[in-house]
Amino acid sequence: MSPAEPFAALAHGIGSQHDLPISPFYAFAGAFAALFVSFLALGMLWSTSRFRADRSGRALPAALQRVADAPATRTVLRGLGLAAATAVLLCLLLGPDDPARNPAPGAVYVLLWAGLVPASLLLGPVWRLLNPLRALYRLLSPVLRRHGPGRPLPARLGRWPAAAGLLAFTWLELVAPDPASTTTLLTALLTYAAAHLLLAARFGEQWFDEGDAFEVYSALFAALSPLGRRGDGRLVLRNPFHGLDATPERPGLVATVCVLLGSTAYDGFSDSPSWINAVQTSPFGRTPTATFGLLGSVALVAALYCLCAAATRLVCGPHPRPLTAFAHSLVPIALGYLIAHYFSLLVTEGPRTVSMAFGTDNAPAPAPPLGPGGLAALQVVAVVTGHVLGVVAAHDRSVRLFPPAKAVAGQLPLLALMITYTLGGIGLLLS
Repeated sequence: MSPAEPFAALAHGIGSQHDLPISPFYAFAGAFAALFVSFLALGMLWSTSRFRADRSGRALPAALQRVADAPATRTVLRGLGLAAATAVLLCLLLGPDDPARNPAPGAVYVLLWAGLVPASLLLGPVWRLLNPLRALYRLLSPVLRRHGPGRPLPARLGRWPAAAGLLAFTWLELVAPDPASTTTLLTALLTYAAAHLLLAARFGEQWFDEGDAFEVYSALFAALSPLGRRGDGRLVLRNPFHGLDATPERPGLVATVCVLLGSTAYDGFSDSPSWINAVQTSPFGRTPTATFGLLGSVALVAALYCLCAAATRLVCGPHPRPLTAFAHSLVPIALGYLIAHYFSLLVTEGPRTVSMAFGTDNAPAPAPPLGPGGLAALQVVAVVTGHVLGVVAAHDRSVRLFPPAKAVAGQLPLLALMITYTLGGIGLLLS
């Protein structure tokens, strides 16, 4: 294997794993059984809502919270984020245009994109503390405040900017002709930074909470972290389902989660021989065809969810928020797909990127952490577990919103949707 080959998978997002040694029949049958049995068990045994959003949790020691909330702690974390971003920019400006010898692409596509998921699951919304753009805005705020305080964000805007930012990043990762090129990556990062700093100058620091794609990305998965905050601001250990239940039902939430699901689905499908042949022979050219494929995957995921919401309304009657009420149940599904797709990349290319950054990348190409059988099992279990957790979250919300006679029936469209997502996801993994 040449030095550049390990990074070829990184530039596309992940490397595919063909001919995994696991029976498709048992994978599909097991997934269907897990979802159906969990649905029946919940319908018979779970008749009242048990999740209490941000009103639950065991308070951590006050001394620990004082350290976590201390200005010095926050300053150090912001400084680390700014220093890391500066190092990445310097590598892009001064380093070689070879992803096998430049750690910057790995820092973005592996440590940030893939690594932010487990970091947020363990520690909460960490990117809010490390975000270099937020730190840079605070450094520039004395100049920006001369033009007056930031305007309030329009309520209808919600998380639509974050959804657009995530779609742009996944396009860069999966569709752009040369995503690991230093020129491509530098242009993308500087454009992203300039746009967000200008918008923060207009709307204030609150812009990053809703508009920054990576802050929203981190916050979505931080909802499943056992470490969280109650509504009174107290740092607590909690049941992750309580945090998931507290996911704000803002405009753009459905779009954000559908971008994550659709882009991951496209990532799996785009490596199939049939799609590669279609892209290479398309009269429109590679990049436009791949762009249509990515947009089509996201649109398909969103259309299926909208049909599910419409069917739920038909079964249960009118509801003021049919789309956003159950959007939080898609978050563990997205998590399952991301684990299935990025686990191997993170644990192999992550350490290699770190060692490259410190100039000690003399080791041979990293070996996969699991054999083909173990990786296949992990991928299937991650996808199925994510859907089962989604069924649990949706059931609890359903028994809270609908009368008992309709609560279980109202979940049948969601169950059909999750079975469709599960079978499609496993099909992509085993294709």
